[in-house]
Amino acid sequence: MSCNCNCNITINAGGTPYIANMQVTVGTEAVDIALGWRRIPSIGRFIVRMENAIPADATTTLPITLTLNGITKPLTLPNGDAVTVADVTGVVVMDILYDKWNNILALLSRTTV
Repeated sequence: MSCNCNCNITINAGGTPYIANMQVTVGTEAVDIALGWRRIPSIGRFIVRMENAIPADATTTLPITLTLNGITKPLTLPNGDAVTVADVTGVVVMDILYDKWNNILALLSRTTV
């Protein structure tokens, strides 16, 4: 089978980015985990290290959003359901799948203390 176009898709060619969160903001609609500015591939995985924990008094039903490079997106489970505070309470590391072209930001796994 031949390809008449550039069919090379590079995913995590430089390794898996490891990003520490900068702050956690608890709002009335969501809890935002700010990651700051970082170059990541358009499709691939990255690891978030929770340097700043979600406050213990945050409502457990609030959805989680991630802000990366100034863009805020909701974090989902692989089935599309929203990740809530209850899903990431006590989490220190999150493995995230990001696909810019298909608008996917999904929590693949998490490590708790």
